[in-house]
Amino acid sequence: MSEQKTRPEDTAKAICALDLVKGLPSGVKAHVISLARVDVLPGGVSVLTQGAQAQRAYAVLVGAVRIRQIGSDGAQALMRMIAPGEMFGTVALFTEGYYPADAETAMPSHIASWSKADFLALTVNHPQIAINIIGMVGQRLANVQNRLREMATQSAEQRIAHALLMLVEQSGAVQAETGVICVPLRRRDVAELAGTTLHTASRMLAAWEKAGLLARSRQMLAVRDANRLRSIAQGELS
Repeated sequence: MSEQKTRPEDTAKAICALDLVKGLPSGVKAHVISLARVDVLPGGVSVLTQGAQAQRAYAVLVGAVRIRQIGSDGAQALMRMIAPGEMFGTVALFTEGYYPADAETAMPSHIASWSKADFLALTVNHPQIAINIIGMVGQRLANVQNRLREMATQSAEQRIAHALLMLVEQSGAVQAETGVICVPLRRRDVAELAGTTLHTASRMLAAWEKAGLLARSRQMLAVRDANRLRSIAQGELS
């Protein structure tokens, strides 16, 4: 991993925006910042490996990370995109101790991380951090439950629409009824997030681009009509 320096003020601001430190006094936030290591990485670089012993907790400050899991049969699935302000690799520090998935940068990224010893000490010494972690895990679990429900009850078209809306929300780039997914997004990524085939995802994305719901520029995908996409996700339009 690269350990190039980033501007301290930018790093501090980004870490202070994490849910991890929500509600903490400024002095404790400063301590959390002082313990962080920040790596500046190009796109396509492995951050952690499925099955490896958990040694650090991570957060995306700039860029994006793909979380991909490999099954016993060798099949791969994209489980989630991690956007700026989100953490990953934390649960394994408190459970069986092995990362359950691979993590790879989807674009040039700044990744903050904390050693297992420092992270566990922070949770013991500052109960608010433990409460914040429980909140983050609970939200992630709710998202997983929603995806399972979608897989069981919704069409591929609805699931693709849900996946795109989720990515726009993660990107934090919503303006009025449009939004840009601020990460290089492959059709394979959309297919895996929606639990459908590459053929189906490619066909639907092409049709929605032709209809003006979506637009693509420099590998970024823009949602031009979020209202209509929400209607599709809810099964009101096709």
